[in-house]
Amino acid sequence: MERKWWTLIAVCVATFMLLLDITIVNVALPDIQRQLHTGLTGLQWVVDAYTLTLAALLLTAGTLADIFGRRRLFVLGIAVFTIASLLCGLATDAVFLHVARALQGVGASAMFATSLALIAQEFRGPERGTAIAFWGATIGGAVAIGPLVGGALTEGFGWEWIFFVNVPIGALAIFLAQTRSGESRNPDAHGVDWAGLITFSGAQLGIIYALLRGNAEGWGSTPIVASLAAGGALLALFVLVELKQDRAMLDLALFRKPAFSGVSAGTAAIGAGMFAMFLYLTIYLQDILGYSPLQAGLRFLPLTLFAFFVPPLSRRLTAGLPARVTLGTGLTLVGLGLLLMHGISTDAGWTTLLPGFMVAGFGIGLSNPAIAATALGVVPPERSGMASGINNTARLSGVAIGIAALGALFQSRIETKLGDLLPSSKSGLSDVVSSSGTLGLGHASANTIAAARQAFIASLNDILLVGALVLFVGAILVFLLVRERDFVHH
Repeated sequence: MERKWWTLIAVCVATFMLLLDITIVNVALPDIQRQLHTGLTGLQWVVDAYTLTLAALLLTAGTLADIFGRRRLFVLGIAVFTIASLLCGLATDAVFLHVARALQGVGASAMFATSLALIAQEFRGPERGTAIAFWGATIGGAVAIGPLVGGALTEGFGWEWIFFVNVPIGALAIFLAQTRSGESRNPDAHGVDWAGLITFSGAQLGIIYALLRGNAEGWGSTPIVASLAAGGALLALFVLVELKQDRAMLDLALFRKPAFSGVSAGTAAIGAGMFAMFLYLTIYLQDILGYSPLQAGLRFLPLTLFAFFVPPLSRRLTAGLPARVTLGTGLTLVGLGLLLMHGISTDAGWTTLLPGFMVAGFGIGLSNPAIAATALGVVPPERSGMASGINNTARLSGVAIGIAALGALFQSRIETKLGDLLPSSKSGLSDVVSSSGTLGLGHASANTIAAARQAFIASLNDILLVGALVLFVGAILVFLLVRERDFVHH
């Protein structure tokens, strides 16, 4: 087999592994919560520690790959990710797991930033389109089977195995990349934008920490106010730093094109409004409805299969439509899917979610190709790498901030509703209910369990409405900003 096909296999194996770890972990979260004795904030950090470091380092990883070699950084990223996966599986407390997940994000950023570059260096002409199609199918496959694989591993072997399984896969990817792939670098590459990296990462960390800890510490408390202020100040400083640099980590000039701003807003909206919702839907399926991890993964299949099969099936139908129509319609459908999930009652079964899962999955399948095509189509070819990096950063930042923001509202609403239903309830009950539903109540009275169930479901309905609103705002911005005249004819 030619070298380029081995390179494609290595890239697809690594990409599948790193994206699987975004979706596979969701169905294992209830088991992690019970074994590591952590609350909702701890569960949120299991996801956010990974997505935060991945989003923060993605653009910097691309710069390092240009300087030191794309294959070299790709292999180093797989090695870091594989070692971190082993540490995740060995974690005995929540803090250890959070640190290991953050280290996974460091490795994943190097893998994600170099994957398309390795394909581009090996393939030319029509074959490049074929290779990118395989890579795109790998992304769809990871999203589609993640909950199912996670459920099977968690139920059959324990939650640790959702991380241990990465070790042999990572070893295979390293072998293929190191022995079968060629090396390349950018001879004109400049140094790393350290000021941009520090200010951007610090801003995200400050804002997300405040959102995660606001309910526990008090929104007017000194740590939370200081964290929000620091996050906002660092974000403003990041913008100033990037404006003054010739070769910035994030070229803000790209946002002068309304279409690029529109697709970035739409990408962040689907991350914050839909993908962040998986955490809370998973807790509902397992800790309120009582499904096992595998059973919960099976119930996500209507959504993930639609997201996987819609792109190839709808390609001809959408080929002649303006980008804003395809993308805006996709985001609107995802928002409608969340609205259809809204209205869960205390005696409802999982099929209440089924229409919403199907519509949201169709919308995701329609949106994902349109996001990629628009982000790359409105910039010159030489800026496509940065455009892709910014777009991925917007998606991952949206997921991280969405999980924190929805969680803050979710926990606050549960606390309020429990206060109304059980005025004499013990402090800390809302944290137990928000992180583990009714399963965490042990031998509590029937009245307490009924109140907890009612509070959880009512609060889930509230955040489903908020998620739908985020998607609709994203869709409106896409319809208004993504204009055909902004596209560059490559």
